Amino acid sequence: MNVQEKNPNTVELDSPLIRGDQTISRITLIKPKSGALRGVKLGDLLQMDVEAITKVLPRISDPALTEQDVRNLDPADLLQLAGITAGFLLPKDAKADYPQA
Repeated sequence: MNVQEKNPNTVELDSPLIRGDQTISRITLIKPKSGALRGVKLGDLLQMDVEAITKVLPRISDPALTEQDVRNLDPADLLQLAGITAGFLLPKDAKADYPQA
């Protein structure tokens, strides 16, 4: 039996985003390379600072979000995405101790 596992970097939004006639109900985050983190402090990302997350999410999201999309996210959805983003910065051995949103 081939059961497809859920992608841990995908969030089903509690409140889908509406962009024109497009409805975004699921967002997958891609682990960033260092260039996608330019202009933000890593500590701010680890602390899930909203301004830092707003800059980085459009660079690592599929479908690609705009900064305005990020500002329109439900806080619960933003928290889930921020938790995944912060988790990308941790070394493998530290991830077991990091709380997930």
